[in-house]
Amino acid sequence: MHIGPYQLKNRLIVAPMAGVTDRPFRMLCKRLGAGHAVSEMITSNAMLYGSDKTRRRANFEGELAPVAVQIAGSDPAQMAEAARHNVAAGAQIIDINMGCPAKKVCNVLAGSALLQDEDRVARILAAVVEAVDVPVTLKTRLGFRNGEENVLRVAKLAEDSGIAALALHGRTREDMYNGAARFELIAEVKRSLKIPVVANGDIGTPERARQVLAETGADAIMIGRAAQGRPWIFREIDHFLATGSHLPPPRVSEIHAILLEHLQDHYAFHGEYSGCRIARKHIAWYTNGLRGSNEFRQHMYQQDSTATQLATVDNYFKQLALDSERLVYQDESARAAA
Repeated sequence: MHIGPYQLKNRLIVAPMAGVTDRPFRMLCKRLGAGHAVSEMITSNAMLYGSDKTRRRANFEGELAPVAVQIAGSDPAQMAEAARHNVAAGAQIIDINMGCPAKKVCNVLAGSALLQDEDRVARILAAVVEAVDVPVTLKTRLGFRNGEENVLRVAKLAEDSGIAALALHGRTREDMYNGAARFELIAEVKRSLKIPVVANGDIGTPERARQVLAETGADAIMIGRAAQGRPWIFREIDHFLATGSHLPPPRVSEIHAILLEHLQDHYAFHGEYSGCRIARKHIAWYTNGLRGSNEFRQHMYQQDSTATQLATVDNYFKQLALDSERLVYQDESARAAA
């Protein structure tokens, strides 16, 4: 798949997730098989460019190309300026957020709330595409409310404005993340457009990835929540799509090494205070379903320094390795659904 001049190494993309897809996580996913990754959303409000959070989100140092940055906002001029600002900082692809269902984003008429105003959608798309000389992509949903799905019109606006690729989550904003993602409209969008289309939503296994690609005809798939605590899902899906066979599950020793690497990069990136606190959710995701993980997490949550948190994780996995070299889950069905 191509996005403008960039040929991706495969059809697997890490979805932008606020508070999750920071630079350490994106780089790890790329190392473990993702062909592309999009940053967590960066506000278009210039007054916040100097905040610690925005500066971290706009830090792409050492990241494999192409670097894709997602911007969020509701004002066409601000969005255009945000695109220029991030390109100057190193972004090679600009992604526009019209899919986030969070209340705090929709309350300022950004994210998926924009789908209620197609004229504003068109003005934002045109302004951002005109503002920069790098590819601009769009991530959106089927519509704002069920029964009022307008993705076909929005997709046509995107193609006509010069958007290089469209990522489509198979739910409306009303759905949030409830119920099953619907892919029939994504297939219809793909048939109606010439630009690449990326399918997103409920893709958590190699079999599901193959099924969604077949049902939608999409050029690629985007994986979000299923990669939380499972960044190796990308190599598993890539191998399955290429061979039809499954890779063996990761061993305790490998997950131990991956998590320690992730945490050390994470701490260096976020610093002592934020690094320790933000890491808690990642550690919980990695250990979900593992033997003794509930007790471990309660102990881990009490650690308030990166050193003690890292030592707690290290000791837990060393104990797991003593019990069994193979990864053993308490509840296989719960882990598969995670």
